Amino acid sequence: MPFHQTPFDHIGTWSPPIRLLPFLQGTCFVLIEAARFAVSSLLIVLGVPLFLFLLVAGWDLSLLFSQLMNLAEHYRDADAVRRLGFSQDLQGAFVILTLGVLLLRAPRFLRRLDAALAPSPSKEADHG
Repeated sequence: MPFHQTPFDHIGTWSPPIRLLPFLQGTCFVLIEAARFAVSSLLIVLGVPLFLFLLVAGWDLSLLFSQLMNLAEHYRDADAVRRLGFSQDLQGAFVILTLGVLLLRAPRFLRRLDAALAPSPSKEADHG
């Protein structure tokens, strides 16, 4: 006796036409690699402020949290114009740092994609 069945249990398996398979595989590979590149770049950008704060604090966590508390108190006591200016400065710094990291990492990423997607010599010999 079968357990619970869904409407999807009766759908047959689909396989793409053979001529589309390399294109679909390459597209999936590029999307996965691009997502990995973007996520790792954002993690690098988000880690830089933590590194800088720890560097300024001399690698002392209690001093780090004291500095963050001081920053939070100054932010809370500031008027709306200064808060807006600070927020815009942080956003600008984030965008500039993100673009810098992406520009530094892009050539290596593109070389890695080019090497991975280049046809292998054995396949060229088979077709030639």
